[in-house]
Amino acid sequence: MLLQWLCEQAKETGINYVDSTPIAVCHAKRISKNKVFAGIAKLSKSSYGWFYGFKLHMVINEKGEIQGVTLTKGNVDDRKPVPDLTKKLVGLLFGDKGYIQKDLFLQLLDRNLKLITKIKKGMKNALISLNEKILLRKRSIIETVFGYLKNRLEIEHTRHRSPVNFLVHIFSTLISYSMQSIKPSISSSFFIG
Repeated sequence: MLLQWLCEQAKETGINYVDSTPIAVCHAKRISKNKVFAGIAKLSKSSYGWFYGFKLHMVINEKGEIQGVTLTKGNVDDRKPVPDLTKKLVGLLFGDKGYIQKDLFLQLLDRNLKLITKIKKGMKNALISLNEKILLRKRSIIETVFGYLKNRLEIEHTRHRSPVNFLVHIFSTLISYSMQSIKPSISSSFFIG
């Protein structure tokens, strides 16, 4: 409830970034021996390799403030939670190539939220403004937030003794991040008026 309130306190700026990160609950070699998350966590593959656990999906604004967050099983497609995560958002939503889907784009566009991603090989080049192109290059801000959550706040570790303990740890870490006064952000000098 506190995390939801903190997300609602974040300023709606019209510039948002979406991504997900794996949260492993045990090493891949120990999957068969893990009893704490049996039947709850799922095996999946990320850009870093195979993991057993969950995915943390997050939407932030250019000031690094969390706009929305959800936790899913590891094998859930990144695009699936996006409509729920972005219910109250309007403006621009920047994501990686994993978010390319015509139905998702049209669904978000109907709600005045324009999904902007890099194009895959063989796709037609979409016309985007220079400002949107610059902001798309700044998509690494969400990776910086994930890096901060994992390396400084230790959101990911394999010492959980119960699923409730795991959830308390995840939410307390996100609340701790939200209450920080200094967050990764994009300088306003990058915006073209």
